[in-house]
Amino acid sequence: MSIKLPESIEAYFLADRDGGPDELAAVFTENAIVKDAGETLVGHDAIREWKVEYSQKYGPTTTNPFFIAKKKKKTQVTAHVAGDFPGSPADLRYFFVLAGDKIAELEITV
Repeated sequence: MSIKLPESIEAYFLADRDGGPDELAAVFTENAIVKDAGETLVGHDAIREWKVEYSQKYGPTTTNPFFIAKKKKKTQVTAHVAGDFPGSPADLRYFFVLAGDKIAELEITV
């Protein structure tokens, strides 16, 4: 199933798969909030560190997102992810709040 993602969300998945920490941070607003695995991160520096840490720790591979839904200000995207983490592989849900052409908030859940 092929879905059409907003450009900023497409940029997130491309940067997560193929980019480094700077490329990933660049898709977020300067004071963006990311919630993942019980942690809340704020800002580009924290997002860069998060990318480095989870890439080294889990080596995740995300396949193309296969579901999208919009509810109020949040866009939910679901993608299949495999790596060295409990429950792998898993379908993770990504809840995005966009601000213009950037991501202002992201929460990742199972």
